[in-house]
Amino acid sequence: MAILDRLFTKNESDKTIVSFDIITLRESGMRYTCEYEIVMKDGKAEVSQYEIRYNRSEDRRALVRRAVCSADTVLKLLNDCRFISWNGFNGPHPKGVLDGIMFSLKATVNDGKRITAEGSQNFPKHYRDFTHGLNNILEDSGYETDTE
Repeated sequence: MAILDRLFTKNESDKTIVSFDIITLRESGMRYTCEYEIVMKDGKAEVSQYEIRYNRSEDRRALVRRAVCSADTVLKLLNDCRFISWNGFNGPHPKGVLDGIMFSLKATVNDGKRITAEGSQNFPKHYRDFTHGLNNILEDSGYETDTE
């Protein structure tokens, strides 16, 4: 019976994020593109926000702000937002909406599990909680760069 239980019961690692390597979230609207990046460095989480600037024919990432916090802070945010359930999300642009925000997400968590999601003015559940959480981490750091 134990073998059958393991076969038909999802592992906790299928529902919970216990580690991460890199998470990249890109948002773009009509007049801006920004990117959030979370990487694990020396046992800590480094959260960065970049502005994407267009210079002739290439995109350039310009650091806006960065924070270093405990990995547990980011893991709590990811799990509170049920981040792992976003894998495969594809939110088509709602009919009749003329403008909006597009996003694309790529992440590597739990020793190699890949998570991807995308949408146009259509987001996974708890998406705004996640972006607000990232901004709170960044605001609490007190570190900002000059974006000019």
